[in-house]
Amino acid sequence: MSEPFAITPEDVEEAARRIEGHVLRTPLVPAPRLSALTGATVLVKHENMQATASFKERGAVNRLLALDEDERERGVIAMSAGNHAQAVAYHARRFGIPATIVMPQTTPLVKVENTRSHGAHVVLHGETLHESAQKARELAQTDELVFVHPYDDPAVMAGQGTIAREMLDDEPDLDVLIIPLGGGGLMAGNAVAARALKPGIELIGVEAELYPSFFNAINAEDRPVGGPTLAEGIAVKTVGVQTLPIVSSLVSDIVLVGEDLIERAVYAYASLQHSLAEGAGAAGLAAMLKEPGRYAGRKVGLVLCGGNIDTRLLAAIMVRELEREDRIVAFRLTTSDRPGLLGKVASLLGDEGANILEVSHGRLFLDVPAKGVTLDVTVETRGSAHSAAIEAALREGGFAPHRILPRGLV
Repeated sequence: MSEPFAITPEDVEEAARRIEGHVLRTPLVPAPRLSALTGATVLVKHENMQATASFKERGAVNRLLALDEDERERGVIAMSAGNHAQAVAYHARRFGIPATIVMPQTTPLVKVENTRSHGAHVVLHGETLHESAQKARELAQTDELVFVHPYDDPAVMAGQGTIAREMLDDEPDLDVLIIPLGGGGLMAGNAVAARALKPGIELIGVEAELYPSFFNAINAEDRPVGGPTLAEGIAVKTVGVQTLPIVSSLVSDIVLVGEDLIERAVYAYASLQHSLAEGAGAAGLAAMLKEPGRYAGRKVGLVLCGGNIDTRLLAAIMVRELEREDRIVAFRLTTSDRPGLLGKVASLLGDEGANILEVSHGRLFLDVPAKGVTLDVTVETRGSAHSAAIEAALREGGFAPHRILPRGLV
């Protein structure tokens, strides 16, 4: 007989009652444009609408409200580089509970300051979350603080499980839930809740390809783990001890998604769903983009679990996707240097309906004749067919165009 799971459906029901009024009951929103993109009927649970823009508040509130009076007075400590830190700090202040957050020294300053702004005492320690966790446990012991784990805690898991409960209450006909996988707290809580409410529902976990921790653990593989990822919220090297049995028993499949798919998903949320998604928050959609045929004609629930993305990073992703779609293209033109050249190029591009974004002259390159010039022109187009037509017009005009791609000249 197998060991019982760390949480039960009743724990999730109790968590739902406990956190009611403390966190937002986020909407489950139909996403017709994402549905058209993927071929499925897509509904999105917008956890990015929580006060700290992530689902982490559910587990944090449930854990904090489960403290006894003595524990509340002593205070709590957590380790995190982002969303869990902000969730614990924000609600600890609401409940009048002292909070200490240990963060890696490499944590972006904006996240550190956001956590401090919620009233927490921030300790910067170590280069990785593993080192921060060790420090947090040391401080918990020496200062008699209650350690609030980001995922390997039954109360935290039960709090996260209220998401699936709400989703199936709003839309009982969901066929599939696709949920990002980091340490497993989000998936474990929601797997227990979803299976209790709808035993036949398919549960799919999604990991960043660079961090296949659950994939390795469940499939007995040894794929390398680590590296810079857009989905830092699920970039976890060690899976939860209490979450692993639940995930391995209840989750149908674990899908690994590459950085290009995560970028596409962030872009799709912004451009099609008009919603901010951080890399981890967009992982579920990335899985659908990887295998659209798998979900065709099915009703799929996605958890947009977080929206804390740096605006500069989002801007870079948007431009990169426009380049991938040939909606921003660059040409290098080589011709003789003569008066009126720029005007002629501008007129030609205008006639073709291209919007000029940037122009750069090059007269000193050694591969250009002494009386010649290169002109790098970046334009905005309507897509691949329009870009090809513009290139053909430039060639007919005698400008010998060559496409410049992000990786260099073609």
